[in-house]
Amino acid sequence: MKHIRFYLDFVSPYAWLALQQMPKALQGLSYHVEYRPVLLGALLQHNSNPGPAGIPAKRAWTYRHVSWLGHSLGVELQMPAQHPFKPIALLRLALAHGRDGCINRFVAQSVMQHVWVGGQDANDPQRLQQLRTLLQDQKYHDEGGDEVKQCLRANTDQAQQAGVFGVPAWEVDGHVFWGLDALPMLRSYLQGDSWFDGHWPAAAEVKSGLS
Repeated sequence: MKHIRFYLDFVSPYAWLALQQMPKALQGLSYHVEYRPVLLGALLQHNSNPGPAGIPAKRAWTYRHVSWLGHSLGVELQMPAQHPFKPIALLRLALAHGRDGCINRFVAQSVMQHVWVGGQDANDPQRLQQLRTLLQDQKYHDEGGDEVKQCLRANTDQAQQAGVFGVPAWEVDGHVFWGLDALPMLRSYLQGDSWFDGHWPAAAEVKSGLS
């Protein structure tokens, strides 16, 4: 059985789509998943990446693209009332309902649905309280406490050290797979495709032509 770390941030529509598609994409394989919330903004800043929201034309394209992907994949997805938004409250809320920086699939699914289904304000206080009520049976920590804050920092640092630069991302055996469209590649790796023995390390050895 392979162990997979799934890094996600609730602000990412691609992470929502990936969460929904992953069971289908990996159907029939033996694996275990850790769901680890990270702060996408910190990963982008670490790599001097403005992200899609930092480029107006790319921002508009991203919203069109993910809306179409939801439609084509049969995944309910409506853009929230404001995007991007600050995801800290949702990340801490989720981690308060997890252990050692990990959350289970029910928590991940519930928080993602809160953001991506219905087209409402993700940080609306009344809606956040409804989400807390939904998850109350799985609460382990104070979402404003130091333990939760440290878990978020540790998860994000762990992701950076692994080479994660965006979400959704999966780490398995030191290999990082990024993006919704990497799911077929991840499946191939889990199935033991020999392509990875030579081509994976070789790709990183290509010399850059930029000074």
